[in-house]
Amino acid sequence: MKVLPWLGLTAGLALTATWVAGGLAGDDVSAWLNGWLVGPIILLSVVPTLFSLGNVLGGGLAALTGGVPKEFRGAPIGMGTVVGVARTGLSVNDQPQLDIRLEVDTADGRTFPTTARQVVDITELSLVQPGAILPVRYLSDGRAVLATDAPPHELQAALDRVYVAKGFLTPHQLRITEEGVDATAVVLDMTPTGQTPDGRSALRLSLRVTRPDGTAFDVTQDKKLPPMSVRQVQRGMVVRVKYLPGDESDVAVLTTLM
Repeated sequence: MKVLPWLGLTAGLALTATWVAGGLAGDDVSAWLNGWLVGPIILLSVVPTLFSLGNVLGGGLAALTGGVPKEFRGAPIGMGTVVGVARTGLSVNDQPQLDIRLEVDTADGRTFPTTARQVVDITELSLVQPGAILPVRYLSDGRAVLATDAPPHELQAALDRVYVAKGFLTPHQLRITEEGVDATAVVLDMTPTGQTPDGRSALRLSLRVTRPDGTAFDVTQDKKLPPMSVRQVQRGMVVRVKYLPGDESDVAVLTTLM
């Protein structure tokens, strides 16, 4: 897509030069009314349209279909907090293309601003709101796209490492998420106890964890979760957890990104 505007510009300039030469060689004004008049028409109307369209499309066909452009495949995953959303004016099959402004946190502790351009299903617009956390693939130059190609386990691993880098998760808790036993738990009680300076909600959770063999154990512990995750741990809800078989006193609650 990026090549077309420049091809149009080159063709327009060549045709315009021929048109000017023909006009100057003639004896009267009618000499300017020749077939090469298409040159300035291309320059004045077609070329600006091509450049404008190329700018709107940004990531190309992959961005239009909700996929990940080739240059981003395999790129590291960070967690982007939405700080603003604007429509580009383009729609594909009635699905709007958005410029999503993000603050991206990486697994090595960096934070940087970026804008991801993406066609978003109209039924998922409520998920792309300020404060939402979206996984992105990013490049060293600061460009990023939504990580729509990443499987759930890769997203969870990236989220865990970002949380460790930001101090939201201890190395021991990371070990639980990586090596622990998968289980489910019912939230017996959830009591808000405050808010941390970084905006997370402090909670006291009482859980009944079901072991893989069907037996259960209860555990109560304090957790600090992003506000978007609090709705996932309401009383009576079933959540995914992990724990180390030799230490059932600490349970990692696996909340989803959205």
